[in-house]
Amino acid sequence: MNLNEYQRLALVTANKALDEKEQLTNVALGLAGEAGEVADMIKKHLHQGHELDKQALAKELGDQLWYIALGCEVLGTTLEEVAAANIEKLRKRYPDGFNSQASINRSE
Repeated sequence: MNLNEYQRLALVTANKALDEKEQLTNVALGLAGEAGEVADMIKKHLHQGHELDKQALAKELGDQLWYIALGCEVLGTTLEEVAAANIEKLRKRYPDGFNSQASINRSE
């Protein structure tokens, strides 16, 4: 499956009754909520002795992907376009791969 196919299939489950502002709010709040769930799972693993449930963590990351797909849709773009633009930005920022010096001294 490619990213655009995922976006098309995932958004079958989006609430079409929401207007653009409501969709954007849904995206922002959904991403924040799912990020909190990921952070909580990792916190419990690292600081409270819980086993890391990698399958559950992957499901939460999938929920984040759903909200990102919705955000792309609201913006009139695709996951593949956003992913390609991000890779281009990263290549410019770190042409030889990540290193701390480039991170500290980067300019946008």
